[in-house]
Amino acid sequence: MKRIEATVQTDKTSAVSDAIKDLVGGYTILEGNGRGSGKRQEIRSGRGTGSFTAEYNKVATVTTVVDDSDLEKVSSAIAEAAFTGKGGDGIIIVTNVESALNIASKKTGSEAL
Repeated sequence: MKRIEATVQTDKTSAVSDAIKDLVGGYTILEGNGRGSGKRQEIRSGRGTGSFTAEYNKVATVTTVVDDSDLEKVSSAIAEAAFTGKGGDGIIIVTNVESALNIASKKTGSEAL
């Protein structure tokens, strides 16, 4: 099993969700602040006479666990849904999952997904 963590722009969360909802058993989306290669937003201050660059970008992290055989399909779906062609589209990180336990059903491994 593999854990996929995709950090994407918050305005792409809905598109990513739509792209993977039929491919995975479930997923979690957490919104927060991040700093990477993307251009940060210019924010107006005061009465609109000044501006400053935001220290962080608004990002969302989509996390799911999939069977090894579904890794490429799910990763590709996320990448296509989050793509804008500009720096700061996000990053997908894949890690190995040694075990999983569904608390309600007591199923383990791939059956827990």
